[in-house]
Amino acid sequence: MAVRWIGLAVLLSSGPATAQAPKTITFPSTDSLPITADVYAPLPPSAPFIVLFHRAGASRGEYRQIAPRLVAMGFNCMAVDQRSGDAVNGVPNQTAREAKHSPQPVSMISARQDLEASLRYARAHYARGKLLAWGSSYSAALVLVVAGEDRGLVDGVLAFSPGEYFPVAPGRPTLVTDAARAIRVPVFITSARSESNDWQPIFAALAPSLRRAYVPDAEGRHGSGALWKEAPGQEGYWQAVRGFLNLRFPRTK
Repeated sequence: MAVRWIGLAVLLSSGPATAQAPKTITFPSTDSLPITADVYAPLPPSAPFIVLFHRAGASRGEYRQIAPRLVAMGFNCMAVDQRSGDAVNGVPNQTAREAKHSPQPVSMISARQDLEASLRYARAHYARGKLLAWGSSYSAALVLVVAGEDRGLVDGVLAFSPGEYFPVAPGRPTLVTDAARAIRVPVFITSARSESNDWQPIFAALAPSLRRAYVPDAEGRHGSGALWKEAPGQEGYWQAVRGFLNLRFPRTK
């Protein structure tokens, strides 16, 4: 099947996916809400580290298939439960459960503090090399906001199906696009084919030398679920992800 690329050559390099038993941990968000996360970190601390954030109505279970494959490619990972979510792939969102019994806000935009706390925790406790933020749907938008407004926190971003999902942000209907203009690290964006218009203004706001994107010829799928083994065209997405990571974050042997 032919695929359509935006500014990215196909660079293939991956080993076989291997099963990794994650370690489940808990740490506080900025407002002290307990965050639950699964850590997949069998590689040396110097390996690049990816923090994985889920889509709406989901949990860290979104990455049960994906994280082991990233480990096989040379990346340690941490999959996070944000306060806005539920369950997916049989994995309940423990952070969301905690939030329901607390006074803290539980909106998608309020989950930004969970992303920031998770990235800082990963940097402090695990990552000695490059630190990447990976988002799905609403969290794809948030990782772009964090990268643009909290510069220096991450070294790269992968955003699956981002968009301007936060029109209620006071005076900030283009919050994500505005933040994208300030991003100074490499960014990869993809989505289902029908969603590409949703993120074109965001992509256009990024520095041309830093941006890469992939749009499948087939319909594809929303969010990081496009990489699940049962998703049509998933290998095309994996080729695009490998190409971006190999180009921007080469691993030492």
